[in-house]
Amino acid sequence: MSATTPTQALSELGVSIWLDDLSRERILSGDLKRLMDERNVVGVTTNPTIFANALSKGHAYDQQVAELAKQGADVQTAVFEITTHDVASACDIMRPVYDATDGRDGRVSIEVEPGLAHDAAGTIAEAKTLWEKVDRPNVMIKIPATDAGLEAITAATAAGISVNVTLIFSLDRYRQVINAYLLGLEQARQAGIDLSTIRSVASFFVSRVDTEIDKRLETIGTDEALALKGKAGVANARLAYQVFEQSFETERARMLLDAGAHRQRPLWASTGVKDPALPDTLYVVELAVPDTVNTMPEKTLEATFDHAEVLGDRITGEYDDAERVLDAIAALGISYADVTQLLEREGVEKFGASWDELLADLEAALEAAR
Repeated sequence: MSATTPTQALSELGVSIWLDDLSRERILSGDLKRLMDERNVVGVTTNPTIFANALSKGHAYDQQVAELAKQGADVQTAVFEITTHDVASACDIMRPVYDATDGRDGRVSIEVEPGLAHDAAGTIAEAKTLWEKVDRPNVMIKIPATDAGLEAITAATAAGISVNVTLIFSLDRYRQVINAYLLGLEQARQAGIDLSTIRSVASFFVSRVDTEIDKRLETIGTDEALALKGKAGVANARLAYQVFEQSFETERARMLLDAGAHRQRPLWASTGVKDPALPDTLYVVELAVPDTVNTMPEKTLEATFDHAEVLGDRITGEYDDAERVLDAIAALGISYADVTQLLEREGVEKFGASWDELLADLEAALEAAR
């Protein structure tokens, strides 16, 4: 690639780089703006773990916590006010990118409370509340791809809300997510909503698939099994891109696109490499393809900027090989359905634990401020 930096090369290929992190300190220090200027960052994703980490470090939240304590705010109100404040501020910083890309990028995502993951009505209500509170056209509301989440994705999209669907692990679930999005667009169109104002991404998780399947491959321990380590995550994501391409070529999708709708881009999530034996830019280089988002923790972003070798499109010619990888893993007795269902369940539980930690830390901070 002729670009001066690997992150620039990714951008020119059609990969949108979003930062998987946010904190008040990053906003106030100008660091988010620096990453936009120097690392080609054009979006931000957050989750309960990110906010729990942000609140546990430094003193950037002290003033707002003191004000909330003075007002007698309970912990639920406080966490809502603090997180939406950060997201709205980041939206304002990202607004020039949003305007320049006609809403494609410049996005900042905020997640519904993890405890609502299996409550469709609760998720729909919270998605609308977050959308109205942040009150920026470039916010995205994150909804998990659980059974209840599918219903909420449709309802939120139908209301004109831009949704980031999170915690997708399996191809079957991904197909259901795309269907939920298309159904929401159809309902929005019937309601007279301008479809061009709605954007969506589908966050397909990568490294967690490798972590779980590699653990099972190691238990089997044969040369054949060990040779497959570190390959499942990329193979799964590549086949997800094939699903994306096929799904938006259907007559149903084309009718909506002709009416002004946008394709729901795949977003590669969980792209920090967990296994030190694997290249630290693996899930960036091997999943480079146009019309995608790669949301990177800062460590992965810096590794990419420093030494990633961007080789162009690494997906569209690799579908047969990806199928062979997953077939070989299945032939060893590792159940794809079992792995992906476990990861979805664990994903909800992990974010729930982070949310509980966030509430506990904030409760303590409010108590201290009082």
